[in-house]
Amino acid sequence: MVPKDLRYTKEHEWVRLEDGRARVGITDHAQKSLGDIVYVELPPLGKMVKKGERAATVESVKAVGEVFAPLSGKVVAVNEAAAKSPDLVNKDPYGEGWLFVLEIADEAEIQSLLAPEAYEELVKGGG
Repeated sequence: MVPKDLRYTKEHEWVRLEDGRARVGITDHAQKSLGDIVYVELPPLGKMVKKGERAATVESVKAVGEVFAPLSGKVVAVNEAAAKSPDLVNKDPYGEGWLFVLEIADEAEIQSLLAPEAYEELVKGGG
């Protein structure tokens, strides 16, 4: 199930737009592909990231997944709860399992994100 109020990337990150900010996490599809998540490395507060740059890492018992910045901006919040309890990303990827919040540097980049329907097609196609 792909929430309709979010935007997505081809790398399986989700974005919740919140008044000039973007809350970011990995999708349900991504967490299922990784399996049981055992470690979450979050970006430092205040870090400036560019769209497409590695911003965080999510490790499972079988793989390491890089989380890329879906938009350029400044990291203004990180989810310490997910760092302490990485299983939150498995249990609630679109809620308590969020990873970080960006203060968006370039609103025009939002246009490059996938709509829910486009992301569903990507997942159905094996992307």
